[in-house]
This record gives sequence, C-alpha cells and structure tokens, in this order.
Amino acid sequence: MQKALIYFVLGTAVSFLINYFLLSSESIALEIYYAVAFGAAWAVAYYLDTPDITLPKKLGLSFIVMAILVFIGTLIFKLELAIPSILKFSMVFVAYYVIASFRATKSLRK
Repeated sequence: MQKALIYFVLGTAVSFLINYFLLSSESIALEIYYAVAFGAAWAVAYYLDTPDITLPKKLGLSFIVMAILVFIGTLIFKLELAIPSILKFSMVFVAYYVIASFRATKSLRK
C-alpha cells in the first residue's frame, strides 16, 4: 500500500509539472485534477498488480475508480472537462499492464 501511495504522489507530481510547464494550461485546478487522475491510475494499477486479484475484478475496480473520477470532475468542472481524466486513467492503466506483460513474471512488482 505504501508503494501505491508513492506511485500516486510521484505520478501526480510528474504529470502536473509536465502539463504545467510544457503544455498550455486552461486553469491550474484543471491541471491538478488531470494530474490526480494520472497519479491515481499508476497507484491503482500497481495496487492491483497481484496474482491474487482476477482480471475481471481488476477491470471492475478500475471502472469504479474511473466513475469516481468523472463524478468528482463533474461536480467541480463540466462533464466535458471531466471526460479526459478517464482517457488519461485508462491509457496509463493499460500501459502499466502492457509494460508488465513483457516481463517474465508478468508483473512490475517482482
């Protein structure tokens, strides 16, 4: 759990810094929201990276986290601005498991 929190903090910080300094930002709150979505994706992917959890459960939990992100984003911003958080989350989540698939253990934890 501690490493998942580290993934969350580092993913959020790196994403925010890249978006803030290299890309044009509409608002600082929106950039923080997208960075949190990015960090959450890395943390959830790392946390679920265990053979004890089945693939359907991994997908279900990731969809629940995406729904929470959209709900929170819709409360703070408009739905149109909340949707890109799902794209960021799902891209990172899939990328994590694609990278893990190249390893012999099929996991980035080991």
